[in-house]
Amino acid sequence: MQKAGAIGVFDSGVGGLSVLRHIREVLPNERLIYVADSGHVPYGDKSREYIEARSLNISRFLRQQGADAIVIACNTASAAAAASLRSQFDMPIIAMEPAVKPAVAASRNGIVGVLATSGTLASARFAALLERYAGEGEVITQGCPGLVEQVEKGDLNSPVTRELIERYTKPLLARGADTLILGCTHYPFLTAIIAEVVGSNIALIDTGAAVARQLQQRIQTELRPRLPGVASSEFFTSGGAIHATRIMSILWGEGVEAQQLPPEFL
Repeated sequence: MQKAGAIGVFDSGVGGLSVLRHIREVLPNERLIYVADSGHVPYGDKSREYIEARSLNISRFLRQQGADAIVIACNTASAAAAASLRSQFDMPIIAMEPAVKPAVAASRNGIVGVLATSGTLASARFAALLERYAGEGEVITQGCPGLVEQVEKGDLNSPVTRELIERYTKPLLARGADTLILGCTHYPFLTAIIAEVVGSNIALIDTGAAVARQLQQRIQTELRPRLPGVASSEFFTSGGAIHATRIMSILWGEGVEAQQLPPEFL
């Protein structure tokens, strides 16, 4: 029997907590370690090389903390760094992917909108994904500068946030989209206000639950048998620990204490 391991999860900031919630639901007895790279947020306007270097550094930290599986809870980092991490770490590396296939299947008219960061939309990985499903429906993309920053501030329902959502969803709705993909892990925290803006007849697709199920399957087939862990959740940030503690507590739904990453990982 192997010793109890841990699941490492990271994002450019606090958005990956939306994925962590789903992971906790399907794996209630696991030790979870979450890193918000808020000192470098947002990733959407960074180069691929920069994001890859940050992802590698954080993954080394998670491995040092005992992680034997890692979830890249960030669409932009998944596109930029998943292949590199998989080549360097002998463990399950689970990446995000905008849910184009289920969204096209769910759409009544075959017109799907994607809300995402510019980094995700510009990636070769996303281009390949669109090409794969190009014949099954019309997929319209929309970059959303500023939305990640609103979630990082915990500003989930302000006039500024609402105005940004109205601005970014309007062109998608005008072209007939009846299904919207939340193509950034920060965006599920805006689900309520997005639904208010677009109306209840527009389906919103979040990929977090599917990622959690994939992780569950991977650790059962690749890491078992292993001892049951003691359920715990640990939170780290490359930004300010006090601010991270406040925002993470709001988004996680209970009080947490965020620790700052050691200097060598900042």
